[in-house]
Amino acid sequence: MITWIIVFLVLSLIAAVLGFTGIASGLASLAKVIFYLFLVLLVISFIIGLASGF
Repeated sequence: MITWIIVFLVLSLIAAVLGFTGIASGLASLAKVIFYLFLVLLVISFIIGLASGF
């Protein structure tokens, strides 16, 4: 999942450098959404891990 975040950020930077600001904004938004989803899943997995005794 982190790999996807990095890919979308790199693609958005390339699109921004080439002048495609709309595409860059969209890709950056996708990277942000995936990052927040990753954080939520990480917190849930920590809570489940603590509840199960790990």
